[in-house]
Amino acid sequence: MSALPALITALDRISAGGPLPHPLDSARRFGLLCNQASLDHRFRPVQEILHERCGARLAALFGPQHGLWSEQQDNMIETGHGRDPQLGVPVFSLYSETRKPTPAMLEQLDLLVVDLQDVGTRVYTYIWTLQHCLEACAERGIPVLVLDRPNPLGTAVVEGPLLEPAYRSFVGLAPIPMRHARTVGDFARWIVAHLGLDVELHVDPVAAEVTPDTLWSDLGRSWVPTSPNLPRFEGVLVYPGQVLLEGTNLSEGRGTTTPFEICGAPWLDGHELAATMRELGACEHAVYRPIRFEPTFHKFVGASCGGVFIHPTNPRRFRSYRTTLALLAAVRRLAPDHFAWRSPPYEYEDRLMPIDILAGSDALRTAIDRNASRADLDRLAGA
Repeated sequence: MSALPALITALDRISAGGPLPHPLDSARRFGLLCNQASLDHRFRPVQEILHERCGARLAALFGPQHGLWSEQQDNMIETGHGRDPQLGVPVFSLYSETRKPTPAMLEQLDLLVVDLQDVGTRVYTYIWTLQHCLEACAERGIPVLVLDRPNPLGTAVVEGPLLEPAYRSFVGLAPIPMRHARTVGDFARWIVAHLGLDVELHVDPVAAEVTPDTLWSDLGRSWVPTSPNLPRFEGVLVYPGQVLLEGTNLSEGRGTTTPFEICGAPWLDGHELAATMRELGACEHAVYRPIRFEPTFHKFVGASCGGVFIHPTNPRRFRSYRTTLALLAAVRRLAPDHFAWRSPPYEYEDRLMPIDILAGSDALRTAIDRNASRADLDRLAGA
């Protein structure tokens, strides 16, 4: 693709001196939901830019999972509230005793601005934080403005089945597929319609030049980690499938420098795993390189693990979800006495199996436990 312009996001246009979106221009006191990846193309943070343009009208900051500065490594580690030392405004955590803004947090605000970089995957909780914000603002009659950003995986490809209502959780509150092919702004519009929310929603769009098949690697800008364990865009590419490993006793690579790109366990042989994955239909647009690795924290800390490093060779045709289904089936075949599903609790769910709320139903777990065939895996992936 040809080079895209620098002013891709809504924030880019604001930071370049463009006019403020109408609801932001007229707001007396507004809050801002963002994190460390909410930057313009010159790496300036959104709160600095909006404070420069709007002054003291920026009255509160809100942070999603991992915190305003993405400090917390793992899921299920809550973040406390605080105060921003530069701006002198309160910082409210929406991954704490509450995932939804309370009336006290929204008091005296007449607008909530949202600028979050999503990764295009249903279980990434930022879109569900946005849903809770839309619900809270609907209850109090507060408009919401979304400064939209590109989906790093594009909006042309969907992967995985829809989440079933019985498996709703904070890693999936509505029936969308795993790789959902929406921007944050698109999702906001959809969830307002889906839930019938009575909220005034404004979406400032991304540049028209960002087409459905545009990937992050086409944008000509660095990837800034949206959370601690997605430090590289290559990790984002594999994440819609590899996040399923959080529901197992396999290491998803946390405690290494390339989480989700690598995976394994002490009782696996990487060469056998790669070969069996290919037999079971792992996407041909990637190389599955046998490796050994030693996590410095999380699962199997300090133990030598055998596994694979996933290298997508054709990012547009690579299918992460189908690849991870092959991986799970291969591990079940190679190590039936060692492989196990993780038990609850997981992401504020104490009853349902973590793999089921990640996958959106119990169909994946049931199929893998029955030694799923290649055809079974194709069906589960919707291929």
